[in-house]
Amino acid sequence: LHIAILASIFSPIIYWLIRDRYRVRNLSGKHVFITGCDTGLGNSLAKWLDRRGFCVIAACATEKGGQELESCSSPSLKTVNLNLADSNSIVRALGFVTEETAGKGLFGLVCNAEGTAPVAPTDWLRIEDFHSVLDVNLLGLIEITLKLLPLLKKAEGRVVNLINAKGLTAFVGGGYSLSKWGMEAFSDTLRIEMKHFGVKVSIVEHGFFNAEVVNSGIIEKYLFRLWNGLTPEIRDSYGEKYFVE
Repeated sequence: LHIAILASIFSPIIYWLIRDRYRVRNLSGKHVFITGCDTGLGNSLAKWLDRRGFCVIAACATEKGGQELESCSSPSLKTVNLNLADSNSIVRALGFVTEETAGKGLFGLVCNAEGTAPVAPTDWLRIEDFHSVLDVNLLGLIEITLKLLPLLKKAEGRVVNLINAKGLTAFVGGGYSLSKWGMEAFSDTLRIEMKHFGVKVSIVEHGFFNAEVVNSGIIEKYLFRLWNGLTPEIRDSYGEKYFVE
């Protein structure tokens, strides 16, 4: 009984001591590149890491997003425009990161993207509707990761892929769930391959955050566009009642 009591007392202490050994120290000068920083989780993370002392390089899809982020951050936070669906934009961002890190390598890459995804039955969709999300949420994130691997290996850094857990439930047609499952598979493979180089690869499956707002208006707009573009045969097979409900 006494041993059990002592174990219950000291187990948390031992846990905290072990955990503290894995905390990152000497944060100053360590560069972290984050995608998708205009709003939401990426934006909040960039501000938080900036306050902790990291040298944050925040990729934003719009100039407005980058300006607003810089206005409420320290001078050490830098922003760069990035369109994950455009390989030329990815190459330009790589050049910016390479220049900012100045031979030190990249301590961290945080991949965060939420491309626009039509929500509709699969046979309402065209291949372009799949590209609109896969080119950003999957292929774009893979491409920027591949381009940055030499810098990550140089610093023995880490890759953290933020994956919305709701995308791992395939309840609707389209590319959204495909992109999330694809990033899971890419991350698991990369983790095994990069272990030899001292690069860690992690997945963070997150849920909804206060910063995330589901815009029902955009979803409804997509549905109307898709419905109006269907052939009479497909539309009749579903019926007006299906669409309304």
